[in-house]
Amino acid sequence: MSDLPKELSELLGDVTVFYFRVHGYHWNVEGEDFAQYHELFETIYEDVYSSIDPIAENIRKLDEYAPFKLDTLIKLASLKDSKVPTKPVAMAKDLLTANGEVLEKLKNVFHTANDADEQGIANFIAERIDMHQKWAWQLKASTK
Repeated sequence: MSDLPKELSELLGDVTVFYFRVHGYHWNVEGEDFAQYHELFETIYEDVYSSIDPIAENIRKLDEYAPFKLDTLIKLASLKDSKVPTKPVAMAKDLLTANGEVLEKLKNVFHTANDADEQGIANFIAERIDMHQKWAWQLKASTK
């Protein structure tokens, strides 16, 4: 039996936690560059949110149940809560770090999906890696 359903469930937890963090930063950002960061965070959280359902559906395709209770998703996540700063650059740096953790999880799931010969899941994960690499680039560029 592959570890793929377990890894996808953990990914679902991390992506859900990341989504809420980005959305929370979108709500609470302050400062001189408020408008630009408010918009960047919105773009990121909308994209991340759009990936939650497909992750859960990929778990179901493997004939497993997708976790859905918030406390379960939080327990599955390796991302831990952070203090919410209100300064845009501090938020972007925190999101860059958290995004890096999500990227590592995505890469691990990608390898597991390939090893399990689950090419459809691997293709979906590859697309998610590409998007999170884009967010890494944009977050890093916004902190300079």
